[in-house]
Amino acid sequence: MERKFIITGMVLILISIILGAFGAHSLKTLLENDPDVLKKISSFETGVRYQMYSGLSFLIIGLNKEKFQFSLKPVFYCWLVGTIFFSVSIYFLTLQTILGVSLKFLGPITPLGGLLLIIGWGFLLLKFLKQPKKNIQNQESDINDSNFAPAQSNTQSQTPNT
Repeated sequence: MERKFIITGMVLILISIILGAFGAHSLKTLLENDPDVLKKISSFETGVRYQMYSGLSFLIIGLNKEKFQFSLKPVFYCWLVGTIFFSVSIYFLTLQTILGVSLKFLGPITPLGGLLLIIGWGFLLLKFLKQPKKNIQNQESDINDSNFAPAQSNTQSQTPNT
């Protein structure tokens, strides 16, 4: 599961960087005749920002899986579907005039995506709070004791035989 979190995080981050660059360099030109150009650019940026937040969240959780002594599957799927519903619906709603189609039916999908993100975070928080504290403290103790101990040198002074 941790590999899924890490790969998903990297993919979401990669796509958000690409879409962020598109939004910063091309979107304004494509929407120049649209009277709501500034509002649409702001909405697009919101979608990119939340996708980046989600990508970073997936990455952080994936790299710290040992801190969680419970299944993260519900978190994974709430965050993934929530991010897709939230950000992708915003992208398509912003681009509908460029695409030449009405995609207003996606409007209710955006808050549903936000709700799934909230549910995923709520689940993570509740499960983490119910997790026994000793598991967390033992892991922190292991980190403090072993990973940060100074390395010992094995080199001995050598004197030439004369």
